[in-house]
This record gives sequence, C-alpha cells and structure tokens, in this order.
Amino acid sequence: MSNYNSTEDRVKELYHLLENKEINELSELLRRSNAADIVEFLEELTPEEALVVFRLLKKEDAVEVFAKLDSDQKENFQKGLNENEFKELLHELNFDDKVDTLEEMPAAMVQRILRSSDSDTRKLVNEYLKFPEYSAGTLMTPEFVEIKPYMTVKEALAHIKKVGNDSETVYTCYVTSPTKELLGYVSLRLIVTSRPDTRIEELMYEDVITVYTTDDQEDVAHKFQKYGFTALPVVDMTNRLVGIITVDDIMWIIEQEATEDFQRIAGTTPDEEDYSKRSPFSLAKNRIPWLMFLMISATFTSTILRSYEYVVKAVIALNMFVPMLTDSGGNAGSQASTLVIRAMATHDIEPSDWAKVVLKEITVGLICGLALGIVAFLKCFFFDKVALQVSLIVGLTIIFVVVMAKTVGALLPIVAEKLGVDPAIMASPLISTIVDSLSLIIYFNISKLILGV
Repeated sequence: MSNYNSTEDRVKELYHLLENKEINELSELLRRSNAADIVEFLEELTPEEALVVFRLLKKEDAVEVFAKLDSDQKENFQKGLNENEFKELLHELNFDDKVDTLEEMPAAMVQRILRSSDSDTRKLVNEYLKFPEYSAGTLMTPEFVEIKPYMTVKEALAHIKKVGNDSETVYTCYVTSPTKELLGYVSLRLIVTSRPDTRIEELMYEDVITVYTTDDQEDVAHKFQKYGFTALPVVDMTNRLVGIITVDDIMWIIEQEATEDFQRIAGTTPDEEDYSKRSPFSLAKNRIPWLMFLMISATFTSTILRSYEYVVKAVIALNMFVPMLTDSGGNAGSQASTLVIRAMATHDIEPSDWAKVVLKEITVGLICGLALGIVAFLKCFFFDKVALQVSLIVGLTIIFVVVMAKTVGALLPIVAEKLGVDPAIMASPLISTIVDSLSLIIYFNISKLILGV
C-alpha cells in the first residue's frame, strides 16, 4: 500500500491513474481515500471527468463526498446523474445536508424531488425551508437520539442500537417528555457504564444549553465556542426539541462570518462566492460603492486644507508632514477598531463596556503617542532640519492624533453595534477617512497656537 505525505501527493496519484485510464487502481485508491481528499481531486477535473470518478465511488463514500461539494459541483452532478440516481443519492444524505442541497437546487428540480418523496420527508423539508435565513432552524437536523426518562439503561441501549445508524450523532442522547419537551440529556458514556436497571431520569443532566430555531447562526456559533460542545439541541418557543446542530455544521458558519468581517474591514460588500470563482466585473461591482463613498468623503480633507491655507502659507514646512500625521492616525485607529471588533465578535466585550474600552484605548494612545511623538520630534529637528517650533508642532500633534485615533477607532464599532449596524463597516476605510479629517484639524490648530498665526 502506498503512503502519501500530503493531500497533494494523493490527488496527484489519483489524477495520474485517471489520465492513464487505470480504472481498477483508481477505484481502489478512491476507496482508501478520505472524502475531503476526493472533493479536492474532483475540483481539479472537468465536469465530465468528475462525473466518471463520482460513479466509481461506493454508495456510502459518494454520499459523504456529495455532502462536502460546493453548490456549483452539486448542480453539475444533478445535471449529469439521471433522476433516479440523484433521488437515491439525496435519500441517503443526512437530513441537514439534504435541506442544504435542496436550497441550492433550481425550484423546478426541488418540486420534482419533493413530489417523489414520502409525506413525512416533504413535511419536514418544507418546515425547514421556511425558517428565517441564517437562523439555527436552517442548520439543524432532526436526526438525533431521543430517549424517555422512564427507560432503563438496558432499554435505552436497545433503542440507540435501533436508531443510531440514522442519527447524526449518538454520543449525546436527549431526554424528552411525551409531548417532546426537552427535559435533559445524558451521554452515551454514562449510559454504557451504568447498571442495566438504572433509569435514565436518574442519570440525565437537567441543565441543558439550548438554542431557539430563530436564533441567528452567529449566536449559535458563539455558544459552540463558549461551551465547547459537539452538538447543541434546538428547541421551539415552547421548549419542544425539534433538532440538533453538530459542530461540523457550525464550522463553516464561523469561517463565513469571519470572511464577511474581513470583507467589510477591507471596504467591500460581502459575497458568499469564493474569490477564485468570481469575475473581475463582479469583484469591481462590490468594491465601487465603497471606493466611491470614500473618495467623496475624502473631499472633507481638501476642504480642511483650504480652510487652513493661511497657516500653511505662513510656514511652508508644515505641509511636508501632513502624510505622516494622517497615516499615523489612520493606522492607530485601524488597530483599535480591528481589536474591538474582534473582541465584540468573541463576546470578550459588550457595548455596555464602552467606558472601560475608551479609557483603556486612551491610555494605550498616550503610551503609543508619546513614543511616536518623541521620535517624530527628533526626526524633524535633527534629520529634516526644520525649525524647533515646527518639530515641536509635529511631535505634539502626533501625541494628540494617536490618542484621538485610538479613541475613535474603539468607539465607532461600539456605536455601530448599538445602532444595529455591522461593526466591521466602521473599520479601516471609514475610520481612516474620519481620522484624517480630525488629524488635520488638530495639526493646524496646534500650529496656530504655537506660531501665533
């Protein structure tokens, strides 16, 4: 058996076998390959080649691979497989993967699939498709182990054996009343290590962390991160258990939310499609509105420069240091905003902590500002050979600008959160524009004060 040091080596070997039409060897290597490696391999192939390889997979492997494919590849397979093959594939998918797939399919195809499904499946799918977008209801699966408090350990184990293969996970079993109200949970480990005649109600934990079907997916992701669970039960407003969300379902949500924040920080409209799959026109369309807004807002800077033109004329050397001052302010503000946005995203701080955050950033700003101000003064006086007064102006301005920028950078994301706006919007581009204007006002007012103009 060949050993592979990396996914890349395995993918290369798979491609080599396909290229040389060594079908038997290719089938054997596919059987021994991880689903994630197979997905990466399929991404390198043409739609026709990918379909050939997909048909070589064993049924259980094909189901696992299909669940991991992106929407474009799923649509290609939906077109390439005949209707019976595709329906059989969907039938074997876990319920949450099935719903995700149907959400990505054309409406006509969904209707055909639902018509050929049994009534229980149709009812469940329709219920799930009606949940608010990006809510816990769209992430959950109804495939979980449900046991009753009156069961003995022996009865519970028999039930788990019966339903376990159709469940997303068996490691945590949920205890419910006859009306499906969630009463508690018990781990499989505790069940198998307890006496056979012990009742489940004696073993179950009643303090259950749950999420509601309407909870935002970002809040769900935070609960997973906070408590370190592998699964979370989902309940409706009457505390009836309707599904569970497993950690593998939430991982891509965490990645998606982080990606959206980075896109907003970069000053572009978030998009779910991968960068590599988007056209230059599509990328430009999402960037132009922000660039246009920032370009127009930057006119405030030129207005301020015109307002203080008489100060610049009095001492021409002042103009030399405008870029250094605005850049320093922009960088300081971006640092503060990025850290505050991240802290709020991880719930390390809340909007109610604004006073502590501002006080901390003012202190940080003073320390950073003093360090930068002293260096700026020495640079101006000894290296740039400008007058002592101008060097002093630049040094003092740097101190005030950094303190101001840190304060603004920390405060704006918190204000955005209070107003119900995504804090990431208040990140680098917007803060830089605001800080640039305020930096010039500080600079020229300190200049007026020291120069007496």
